[in-house]
Amino acid sequence: MRRSSTVTGLAIAVTAALAFGMSGPFVKPLLEAGWSPAAAVTVRSLVGGLVLLPFALTLLRGRWHLLWRARKRILLIGLIGSAATQLAYFASIERIPVSTGILIEFMAPLLLVGYVWFRTRRTPGAVVLFGSVFAIIGLFLVVSPGGGGALDPVGIAFAAAAAVGCAVYFVAAADGDEDLPPVAVASVSLLIGGAALALVSLTGLVPFAVTFGTVELFGAATPWWVPIGIVAIIATGFSYAVSITASQMLGARLASFAGLLEVVASTVYAWLLLGERMTLLQILGGALILLGIGFVRSERIVEEPSAQPVAVERV
Repeated sequence: MRRSSTVTGLAIAVTAALAFGMSGPFVKPLLEAGWSPAAAVTVRSLVGGLVLLPFALTLLRGRWHLLWRARKRILLIGLIGSAATQLAYFASIERIPVSTGILIEFMAPLLLVGYVWFRTRRTPGAVVLFGSVFAIIGLFLVVSPGGGGALDPVGIAFAAAAAVGCAVYFVAAADGDEDLPPVAVASVSLLIGGAALALVSLTGLVPFAVTFGTVELFGAATPWWVPIGIVAIIATGFSYAVSITASQMLGARLASFAGLLEVVASTVYAWLLLGERMTLLQILGGALILLGIGFVRSERIVEEPSAQPVAVERV
């Protein structure tokens, strides 16, 4: 991977993390107003996919066979990486503290390191291991776990499922076809994930509830469509499109570590929008996450997507 391509990919990945981080702070007022997690995930996925659809159709220009060729990847991103992961995360934080739930979900990069270790039978380099340790320590500091509440085993299981889904997303997003525009992948995946979750909700297996009144946002009464619009357009449609682009450029492992910045971004947004204060330890945690990403990047990554079309090398 050329240095200029890597730098560009990292910049795109950071942009995606900043956009993804808006989701929690803007969804929280909706949940407090009576929205169910399934409803929030369904609406954000369908609206985000529809917003990207015109761009996807324009870029595809009738090359529908590209979508069929990438059908497995699109299904993985839509059903697992998008719908199931978000639903599992929201289900987890209903039973365990938010900080614990998000910490467990963002263990996904370590799962990817272990996945490559298992597939290649090669021990990761020392810098990768050190980077993993620093990043996880940073996450502990940023999310400040242990804030009280019983650790419900079911909640922990849901959070672990979200971590697996997050790892699957990064692998599927990175294993891309250069001819298929990332915007098309994001649009179709989100529409499939949202439609699937809507169908499941119709069966009554998961609660589905929405409200159409005002919500508390920015310290004032705000129409319900403002936060859901921000989440659907910016934190879903835009973020998935740029995240898939970054994953194709960087590979799953590096993109997933850059994605850890979503936790930092979400903390900052919560501080600015909801008045949740950042501590010195949280700022230190953010610095450790950046240091961990730097260690992972410093190792010479052997995969060259343009030279070796081996799936493992894209991780």
